[in-house]
Amino acid sequence: MDSEPNDEVIVVGSGVAGLTTAVVLAESGRRVRVWAREPAGGTTSAVAGGLWWPYRIEPEPLVGAWALASLAVYEELADRPEETGVRLVDGVQQGIRLDELGAWAGRVASLRAVADGVAARLPVIDMPVHLAWLRERLAKAGGAVEIREVTDLAAVPAPVVVNCTGLGARSLVPDPAVRPVRGQLVVVANPGITTWFGSVAHASAASTYFIPQPGGLLLGGTAEDDAWSLEPDPATATAIVARCAEIRPEIAGARVLAHRVGLRPARDAVRLERQSLPDGRVLVHNYGHGGAGITVAWGCAREAAGLASPAA
Repeated sequence: MDSEPNDEVIVVGSGVAGLTTAVVLAESGRRVRVWAREPAGGTTSAVAGGLWWPYRIEPEPLVGAWALASLAVYEELADRPEETGVRLVDGVQQGIRLDELGAWAGRVASLRAVADGVAARLPVIDMPVHLAWLRERLAKAGGAVEIREVTDLAAVPAPVVVNCTGLGARSLVPDPAVRPVRGQLVVVANPGITTWFGSVAHASAASTYFIPQPGGLLLGGTAEDDAWSLEPDPATATAIVARCAEIRPEIAGARVLAHRVGLRPARDAVRLERQSLPDGRVLVHNYGHGGAGITVAWGCAREAAGLASPAA
């Protein structure tokens, strides 16, 4: 049976939050279009490291549920890594104790204490492959992605509009609570490292992590509050390689393949809520995921889809 006209939803934003939300909506029977300022390959999601881990995102009680819902999906998708971009990879988060983590940690079966932190077998997502897979899944469900510039959410012509614009929400909503946290990565030819590693201080602008991806070993990183530059800084890149080489010396001689910079859309708390517009239409906000958009994508998408339903 054909969908009724009031089933139409326009999702604004084509990063992992926008595409995942669009997939959930389309597979529930809604007529979905994604309006994006740029292709998914140009979004912050495309340059993300891709490790599932709740990082720089609040509020913790809600984040745990969203993250666990997403973890369950990624564990299934890992059965088809070439297609979905999702693999399960062993690794260690150094300098963290199990009792310092939220309640979600008790429900991650592989998570265990080790001498210098916690170890786990977690999803690692090759984001360019995964974003392409999400677009294909959306298309199979009858949805479409259109390159359209949005300057006014209230002017988007649909009964339901879902705002997944990430950092763009700062000016589009406008919401000055959204701010950039700049992340810089170095991609090197992998010298044979098969596990991920993290040593991340939430209060520091510098961190140390490496994540094996099919296209190379991703080295990180930085978390610079309120920094807008998308240009890689050579000195920062050198420092990133040096920090990672202290953990695995073979990284020091690895050939540099690329430099990446992304601006995480940080907020004191994720904004996931329904707003009624003056003309009776519905605007659903799903943004402010900080450094964990991938980690919570499916949990937030399902909640956003629920808020977008006529019965919400």
